[in-house]
Amino acid sequence: MKIHNKRIRALLILLPAFFALCGCGQKEDETLPPLFDPLQVLEPEAPGSKVLGSSPLLLDISNISHGYITAEADQDGKTKNVQLVSDTTGITYSYFIQPGENAVLPLTDGEGSYMVTCYQQVEGSQYSALFWDDIEVAFDNPFYPYLYPNQYVDFDENSEAVRLARSLLPDDATDVEGLDAIYDYVIGNVTYDENKAMTVEPGYLPNVDETLKSGTGICFDYAALMTAMLRGRDIPCRLVTGYAGTVKHAWIDVFIRSKGWVQQAISFDGEDWTRMDPTFASVSTDDEFIRSYIGDGNNYAEQYAH
Repeated sequence: MKIHNKRIRALLILLPAFFALCGCGQKEDETLPPLFDPLQVLEPEAPGSKVLGSSPLLLDISNISHGYITAEADQDGKTKNVQLVSDTTGITYSYFIQPGENAVLPLTDGEGSYMVTCYQQVEGSQYSALFWDDIEVAFDNPFYPYLYPNQYVDFDENSEAVRLARSLLPDDATDVEGLDAIYDYVIGNVTYDENKAMTVEPGYLPNVDETLKSGTGICFDYAALMTAMLRGRDIPCRLVTGYAGTVKHAWIDVFIRSKGWVQQAISFDGEDWTRMDPTFASVSTDDEFIRSYIGDGNNYAEQYAH
C-alpha cells in the first residue's frame, strides 16, 4: 500500500468464515460508487495540509473526504495506538501502529463526528495518552472507505492480488461477473490452514499476496484477499469482523449496482444468490454439513468493518 506525498491490530480468527447472503435492494436515488474507465486502484495520500499531533505520532486528516486518515509513527521502539469513535455508533475502532509504520485507517462508521484519541506504549500493555481531538467527517462519495486500501486490507496497483483480479476477466466485465470470477478463483486455489488457525497470535493482520503465494489461510485471510481483489476492480467491499455465535469470524459485504449491498456474501449462479462459505467450499463437498453450520445467518453479529 503506497501513501503518496508524505512519509508516511486486531483480531484472532480461529475458524472458517461465514459468507452467507442477505441482499438488500438498491433505491433508485441511492448514491452509486464512482466509475473509473479504465479501472483504477485508489491510492491513499498524505499531503500534510491538515494534521493532528506531531512526533512521535502524526495523523494526516487531509483526505477524510475520501474515507481515511493516515498515521505516521516515529522509529522510537514504542507502539502507538489510535482509537476512533464516531457519534453514529459509539463503537471504538482501535488501531496499533508499529514503530516506523505508516498506516491508513479507514473511517468506516460513515459521516459525522469522530473522537480521535492517540496513545503511546509505556511498557507491555500499558499506554499513556498523547493527544485527542474531534473531527467532522463528510465524504465526497460514501463508497470511498470500501475502495481504498487500509491497514487491514493492504494492497496497491502492483500487488499480485490486484494483478490477478485484473487478469481474470476484461476491464469492462460487470461487477457480478467480477464477483463471481474472484469467488471461484479463491475457493479453487486457497485451502484452509488448520495449523495457522490454532497458532495465530492476537494482532495478526492478513497479507493478501502471501495468501496467494502460499495458497492457504484462515477466514481472515480469505476475507482480506477477496476484499483486495474486488476493490482492485473498483467493486466496493467491506471486510467485516465479528462473531458467529461465540466464535470470531471474518466475512465480506459487496456492493452490486443492480442489487445494492449484498451482506455476508457470496455465490451467484446468474439468477439466484445462494449462501456459501468460500472457506468451506474450498475444502468440503458436503453441502448438508455446510448449511448446518451456516444456518440462516441470524447468529452472525458484526463488530467492525474495515
